[in-house]
Amino acid sequence: MSSTYGILFKIATFGESHGAAIGVTIDGCPAGLAFDTDFIQAELDRRKPGQSRITTQRREADEFEVLSGVFEGVTQGTPIALVIRNTDQRSKDYGHIAQQFRPSHADYTYQSKYGTRDYRGGGRSSARETAARVAAGAVAKLLLRQLGVSVQAYVSQVGKLKLEKSYSELNLALAEDNAVRCPDPATAEQMFALIDETRKQGDSIGGVVDCVCTGVPAGWGEPVFDKLHAELGKAMLSINAVKGFEYGSGFAGAEQYGSQHNDEFYTDEAGQVRTRTNQSGGIQGGISNGETIYFRTAFKPVATIMQDQASVDAAGNAVTVSGKGRHDPCVVPRAVPIVEAMAALVLADMWLRSKSAKL
Repeated sequence: MSSTYGILFKIATFGESHGAAIGVTIDGCPAGLAFDTDFIQAELDRRKPGQSRITTQRREADEFEVLSGVFEGVTQGTPIALVIRNTDQRSKDYGHIAQQFRPSHADYTYQSKYGTRDYRGGGRSSARETAARVAAGAVAKLLLRQLGVSVQAYVSQVGKLKLEKSYSELNLALAEDNAVRCPDPATAEQMFALIDETRKQGDSIGGVVDCVCTGVPAGWGEPVFDKLHAELGKAMLSINAVKGFEYGSGFAGAEQYGSQHNDEFYTDEAGQVRTRTNQSGGIQGGISNGETIYFRTAFKPVATIMQDQASVDAAGNAVTVSGKGRHDPCVVPRAVPIVEAMAALVLADMWLRSKSAKL
């Protein structure tokens, strides 16, 4: 099973939803980085369950322990190991699907690939695993902070309800002021109501998370196969429930002429080469060009719903699957820190790799 990501700033996650713990090892983090435990915990708190009535009611403190790689508050250049204990598992909620395949879940595919599966909360396929990514991403953010690089994500769409403003028109800091993590208060209120009504109906709904990366200098990215946008796409598509990724103009660019889409260069007053527009999303030729990097990630509706659905069991017999357990009616509010974490991991790795590009 592939549970590692990165070349120089490399992570490996471990653990299952209902196991003793989940965790991550980080290999390649430079020595001398101040290890801000309060910041890392705050990032985990943004992802943890039980935040409001529109998220899963599983109660996990998601407090992390440092097992190695840090001494006297500073990274040592050695592998960093972080662990998060599971404390609020309810495995009995999943006994009824031990031999049943839940629609649109990983039950059937895991069984087909491995010949066995941990049905308790989905085991390794559960989004519980992403807490380990957020912990590692927080360390990457601390590293990027030293370089003046910032990563900020927010919810831009829930169902058909869309935020009709671009990132440049918004105060992104407002995203943390509401449970939905949408930086427009009026739209956030409508989104909350839509998610809550969906929850009451025993259903789920999808959405979109936008992400903005500022301060990234020109020159990050590894053509031809590890282009910056390709790595960001892979990182986002590795997140549970993600169905789509686009950066810059994305699919809308297919409707334009080159004369409309091209980003013209100019030199600003400080002598810096800039572009007048940013259809490229801060990336050209697979390499950052110094402009703001922005992308969008689409999430499907959560597969577990509190309604009966038709399916089959391990023997191929027709069954009715009943939704039980504690699940998010919409994943995007808690996905925001996950998107940020994966973007930060990509950028940290690309920064280290860029240092070997030339003398």
